[in-house]
Amino acid sequence: MRTEPPGVASAPELGSLPLTPDAADVYRDLLKVAPVAQREFLSIAAPQAARALAGLLSSGAVHRDAAGVLHVRPPRTALESWAAQREMEAARARAAAETLSGLYTAVHGHGAAFVEVIEGKHAARELFRQLQSGARTQVRGLERGPYLRDTTRVPEEVQYDGLRRGLRYRCVYEGELLHDEAMLAAVRAAVTAGEQARVFPELPLKMMLTDADRGLIILPRGSGDDADALLVHRSRLLDGLSELFEVFWRLGAPIHATTDAAQPDAEPTAATQRLLALLTAGLTDEAIARDLGISNRTVHRRVSRLQELLGARSRFQLGVQASRRGWL
Repeated sequence: MRTEPPGVASAPELGSLPLTPDAADVYRDLLKVAPVAQREFLSIAAPQAARALAGLLSSGAVHRDAAGVLHVRPPRTALESWAAQREMEAARARAAAETLSGLYTAVHGHGAAFVEVIEGKHAARELFRQLQSGARTQVRGLERGPYLRDTTRVPEEVQYDGLRRGLRYRCVYEGELLHDEAMLAAVRAAVTAGEQARVFPELPLKMMLTDADRGLIILPRGSGDDADALLVHRSRLLDGLSELFEVFWRLGAPIHATTDAAQPDAEPTAATQRLLALLTAGLTDEAIARDLGISNRTVHRRVSRLQELLGARSRFQLGVQASRRGWL
C-alpha cells in the first residue's frame, strides 16, 4: 500500500477532475517526482501509465516541455481551471436556455406580437441588408454556419458603408467557420476595416442585433440550404438576445487582422508554453524572470500581450483560455 507524502492529493480529492482511476494514480505519482523526463517516468511506471499520461496531457493537468520533461500543475490550480471552464459552460447553457425559452414562448405562446416570421432565405437576406443600412449606432452578431453562410455573411459594401458612417460592429464567430479560408479572409478584411471580432468554439444560434431595438435570428429548414428568419422587436426577448451576445463576447478570444493573431488555434512557441506553465504553477514574476533569464518588465509585457491575444482580463482567465486551446 502506498503512503502519500503531505500535500499529495488522495483519490477522493481527485475525483472532481475528469480523470480515470489510472490517470489519477499517474497524477499522484507525478506530483511526487516531477519535473521528470517522460521517458524516465514511463520506464518505471505501470504498463497502463502511457495511456493515462496522454489523457493528463490532453486535459492540461500535466505539461510536457520542448525537452520532453513533464511538469505537473498543482492540484488547486488544475481544479480551479477545470471549475472555471465548467462555470463558463454553465453560464453559456443558462443564457442559451433563457433566450431559446423566450423564443419558443414568443412564437408559440402569447408573446408573438413582437416577433415577425420572415420566410425564405432571399427575404431574410434582404432584411439583413436593410437592418444594417438603418442602424444608427451599432451592429452586433453571432455568426455560425453553415446555413446561409454565403447569403447572409454581410454584403461587404453594406458593412463598409456602416463603418464609414461610424457604426460600431462587433461579431463573435464560431470557431469552425474560420477553418474555411475564404471566410477567414473575409473576417480579416472586416477587422482591417474596423470590425471588432472574436471567436468562440460553439455558438447556439445565428443572429444579428442592430442598435437596441431590433434583432434578426436565422432558422435553418431541416437539412436543406433554405432558411427562415425571425425579426424581433423591442421586448424582453430582445433584451435576452442582447445579454446572450454579451456573454459570448466576454468569453470569446479576439481576432486580429494579421495572419498569426487571426488564427486562434495557432500553436504557441516553446517560450510561450514555458511562460504559461510557470504562471499556472503559481510562480511569481521574479521567479519566472529568473527561470527564463529575462527581466521582470519583460515578463509583465509578455503576460499582458498573451492576455490581449486570448481576451483574458486576469491571469487566472489567461490560464483558463490557454488550457481551453490546449496550450498547457
